[in-house]
Amino acid sequence: MNFEFCEKEQAFLGGIEAIVAAFEPLAGQKVKEPLAAILEKLAATDYLRLGLEKVEGLAGLVTLTAAMERFAAAYPSLFLTVEMSTRVFGRILAFHCDAAQKARFLAPLLAGKLVGALALSEAAMNVENEPLSTVAAADGAGFLVSGVKSYVVNAGIADVIAVACGMDGKVGFALLEKGAAGLTLTEPYATLGFEGAVIGGLTLENCRVAKENFLGPFDAKTALSAVRMFENQVLTGAAVGSMKAAFEAARKHAKEHKSGGKPVIAFQEVGFKLAEMLTTLQTAELLSLRAAWVAETSPKEAEDLALCAKVFCAESAEKVASDALQILSGAGYVTPNAAERAFRNAKYAGIAGTSTEICRVKIGDSELGYR
Repeated sequence: MNFEFCEKEQAFLGGIEAIVAAFEPLAGQKVKEPLAAILEKLAATDYLRLGLEKVEGLAGLVTLTAAMERFAAAYPSLFLTVEMSTRVFGRILAFHCDAAQKARFLAPLLAGKLVGALALSEAAMNVENEPLSTVAAADGAGFLVSGVKSYVVNAGIADVIAVACGMDGKVGFALLEKGAAGLTLTEPYATLGFEGAVIGGLTLENCRVAKENFLGPFDAKTALSAVRMFENQVLTGAAVGSMKAAFEAARKHAKEHKSGGKPVIAFQEVGFKLAEMLTTLQTAELLSLRAAWVAETSPKEAEDLALCAKVFCAESAEKVASDALQILSGAGYVTPNAAERAFRNAKYAGIAGTSTEICRVKIGDSELGYR
């Protein structure tokens, strides 16, 4: 396990940092305006392909994880928008589509010309403890899909939404294009964090889906576990990115702001707090990179380690952001600033995807041999 990036990887990571830095977060972190432009820029690199296709000279998910954390630190709402489209929706296409479907949906996604979404959650953000109530029924040359979905990232801006639906004990994904008959979108939610991202719900009433726009059915446990792992990898990257942003904001303030005639960083308590924050950040980075490495080298261990990384990084993000606000003092309580934004965003990583509580249950069950 070697996390030393080669020259090509370092150039790639530097290029991603430069691209994201050029897109200054707008008021409220809105993503609609810069989305098309940044997708075009990212498509010119290998960023959109990582995790979906093999890229020569780049260490797959390990390089991707490092790039994701840089992106998330700089522009979290735009990061969530791009990643839920590319890494979650995109992997469903990459792993389950045939050649014709890939040409129709995956190719434009990788070219930065298509935005996708996954509609999975229903009454709550998690579907771990209940079967899907959204169902697909065979009907002539296709399927009829009905149900209600909540907390769909990109619901109002996606060109195509992959809707997870139950089918006789199995799971399929209906690919619904924008404006499909029977598809109704709610107004975007007003959210605590990631406020620029478009997160909403949708209702499906006998949406007709042609066979060529339907993937599956697949074993429910296997398919849903894979999708949740995709989400958890994105959310872990978001958590580490928020830690980076919060730590840098606190360090900068501690060096530049003075109290009693000397920089705040000169006070021992502030120095200790920064040391703890950096230690936590470095640990989170290493754990997320190890989880990415194991996902490619030892698939049997991948889910457990991804869950471990999700728990540690999500909960550490809250602590680091809170400590950053303490160091910034009054400056941190005035919006907008990177530390308060990280504080608000951090909670999402803990409750979205597989919640940290359910992560712990799954890790424990695995260790006891129950799954």
